Amino acid sequence: MDVLNLELARARQSVKRAETSLNHAKEMLDEDCGVGINLALCSRIRSEQKRVAEARKRLMKIAGLPCSEG
Repeated sequence: MDVLNLELARARQSVKRAETSLNHAKEMLDEDCGVGINLALCSRIRSEQKRVAEARKRLMKIAGLPCSEG
């Protein structure tokens, strides 16, 4: 396996992990755990959204595809 394929696989895995973590946080938010917990989850969701965007951007860069900002 060449280096490019390895990096692409790592980037895809990073995107998948970030998306899974984001989805888990969103599911937890739906569980009505109280205001304090919900505020913490909202912060976590924002952080995970940023992580997903960064992982996708890295994947597109490695793949040589144009990526949209925002």
